[in-house]
Amino acid sequence: MPRDYSGIRESRPNTFTDLGGQSEEITEGFNKVCLKAADRTFSQGLQCQQINSISALLSLGSSAFVVHSPQGCAGCLSMFSDMYRVGQAHRGVSLIKSPRVIVTNLDTNDVIHGGEGKLVEAIKLASDRYNPEIIFVFTSCASGIIGDDVDAIVLEQQAKYDSILVPVHCDGFKSKICASGFDAAFIAIQNYLLPKEPQVKQKGLVNLFAPVSISYKDQLEIERMLGLLGVEVNYIPFYSSLSKIRRITSAEASTSICKVFADEFMKTLDEDYGIPFAHTVMPIGVRNTDKWFLGIAELLGKGDLAREYIEKERARVLPQLASIRERLQGKRVFICGGTGRSFAAAALIDDFGMELVGLETPTYDLDAQIDVEYLNGIHGDYVIDVANMQPFEQVNLVNRLKPDVFIGVPSWSARFGIPTTHVLDPKRATMGYDGILFLGNKIAEQVSNPGFNKKLSQYARLPYKKSWYEQDAFQFIKGVGE
Repeated sequence: MPRDYSGIRESRPNTFTDLGGQSEEITEGFNKVCLKAADRTFSQGLQCQQINSISALLSLGSSAFVVHSPQGCAGCLSMFSDMYRVGQAHRGVSLIKSPRVIVTNLDTNDVIHGGEGKLVEAIKLASDRYNPEIIFVFTSCASGIIGDDVDAIVLEQQAKYDSILVPVHCDGFKSKICASGFDAAFIAIQNYLLPKEPQVKQKGLVNLFAPVSISYKDQLEIERMLGLLGVEVNYIPFYSSLSKIRRITSAEASTSICKVFADEFMKTLDEDYGIPFAHTVMPIGVRNTDKWFLGIAELLGKGDLAREYIEKERARVLPQLASIRERLQGKRVFICGGTGRSFAAAALIDDFGMELVGLETPTYDLDAQIDVEYLNGIHGDYVIDVANMQPFEQVNLVNRLKPDVFIGVPSWSARFGIPTTHVLDPKRATMGYDGILFLGNKIAEQVSNPGFNKKLSQYARLPYKKSWYEQDAFQFIKGVGE
């Protein structure tokens, strides 16, 4: 039977989106089940789930995309279009294409009278212009508020087209957890694209789910590692195809590169199709790479082979970490990122002898609790900010904690003049054992050469009064009912 999951991550028990405090206090409260649901009385920007739904599917081959929204909702597509084009170049595509996207451009008149006519027109335009195998239709806050019956329109229009019409319900106001957008994309795949009849299992076929932020070099490295186990990798959904999507239910097992990208979908595949999954951590850093690789290997009955490989790689890499550790030992770090990368980076810095003083992550749940308890054992007590963006809290904390390094998107903290970097890299492998060496040297180089950020701090101002830095960063987080 299908799992009874709404696609909204707040519906899962013990999931928090608005939380701040010391790590040891938070883990104790979570274990005692006494953390209170809270909300922010002031919020400065959120990443909505529609962005993640679109990014999850944008590079799927022979597809077109209808975004049923005002024009502004599709503004983020400029970034993802660039990533898609760069990804094609890295994969050796000679004729690089842009994503095939049509926006219905809902306006005030549509809010009053409905936007269903525009949606019908956009679907026809997508079919006539591109003749794709699939037309994905993304909802938005506006279409949800209007009440346009997207499912009914898709059902009615399907008879007119050879393309498969797939609605993706990613109204941004439904969830403050942007990872719900990934769930919306996979629910759409499950309901409209997966074969309904049972499939013959293909021995050695493994589903590998990965978000768009994974570089092609990372993809090659992870596929190489899995290849050592003698398996065939079904890498999805990026730069994939309808035929690969339909092979999902034939796989022997599944795994994911990111903690939150496909975790709910893999549970569904396990319960509905009998496909077990290994979902542990993002393979960044020694500890996480060991754990991730061993997790899928043991699921396939090849744990001994994985342990042999891990032993050889550790013997090769660990001596090379000594020189990096000399450059970074004792440096204090503040980390901000998506749930997967923030915890991966927090484990990574232990390889270099660095100290964690602050961690910002979008969500706190049981998976996060396991990671934080592990990190507490390494770094002791540190500040945790559970926030979907909220830069005003981030700069307050960074100013107070004064870390030696900031790891994450540097748009705000770089203006303090401190070294900033990220564990993302579009051109090089950051995962696996060679990725550890690359990231270590990358961080060390930034620490040694902070000149750009120092110059930036002299001319780029942050939009906050001095008095804000003297206040409690978490003062706007209030328990429900307070």
